[in-house]
Amino acid sequence: MGFKIIVLAKQVPDTRNVGKDAMRADGTVNRGALSAIYNPEDLNALEQALLIKDKFKDTEITLLTMGPPRAADIIRESLYRGIDRGYLITDRRFAGADTLATSYVISKAILKCSPYDIILSGRQAIDGDTAQVGPQTAENLGIPQITYVEEIQDLDSKSIQVKRRLERGVEVVKAKLPVLITVHGSAEKCRPKNARLMMKYKYAKTKTELQAVNEDYLNSFKERPYLNIEELNLDDLQCDMERVGLTGSPTKVKAIENVVIKGKESKRLSSSNRDIKTLINALIESKVVG
Repeated sequence: MGFKIIVLAKQVPDTRNVGKDAMRADGTVNRGALSAIYNPEDLNALEQALLIKDKFKDTEITLLTMGPPRAADIIRESLYRGIDRGYLITDRRFAGADTLATSYVISKAILKCSPYDIILSGRQAIDGDTAQVGPQTAENLGIPQITYVEEIQDLDSKSIQVKRRLERGVEVVKAKLPVLITVHGSAEKCRPKNARLMMKYKYAKTKTELQAVNEDYLNSFKERPYLNIEELNLDDLQCDMERVGLTGSPTKVKAIENVVIKGKESKRLSSSNRDIKTLINALIESKVVG
């Protein structure tokens, strides 16, 4: 017995290296100014899918990611870890989407990949921290959802049992399939890339990326169809133009404030008893300790 699993993943700006050009005037993220990484909790979700595949032989994992052409990088990273196929959802008309517009497009892509048993995604993306896309996608599809999942404890053809990590403890929840699950960062970390799979998929490319290669190289893609990463655009998904991009995004940024953290005065102390006593007295007077 196997399961049809869809993993939702996102390439996000590395918010550890945010500079003055990170935001545009309209309130959207200037992704070109930041390096891109695999959203951390989406990797936790991917590992949960791979653990199911380890246990149930005929399981198939499809990964969906929405973003610009360079987001194909995380599809390749996922292929190196053991997924079966990936789709890049990309179209300039999707630009500027908030969580509502994003979840609408993703739900349309999921329907195109039907049937499915389990949808897995990270709890939230580090570039927005809303934790809304997963639940909104489940609502669009009309299926049950379980959030903040830390571990899948039991699974059969009809239902799934999971452990959730909540603020004040844990909770065990059972739901019928199909179901959408968002995975908490406390779940098992994703396995490393497999060397054999890296050799197999290192030349995998999307249709857009193939436009930059020569004819001899194109022939190898005809011979090895598994190297083709399929792209899905607005027309492929038959999306309503009024529900995508900025037009379909009711969330609007009212104002942006750049906060610059400046270093305060510093003092250099030696290891002498006198300096240590001075430091302790200063901490007590400022009520940091005591």
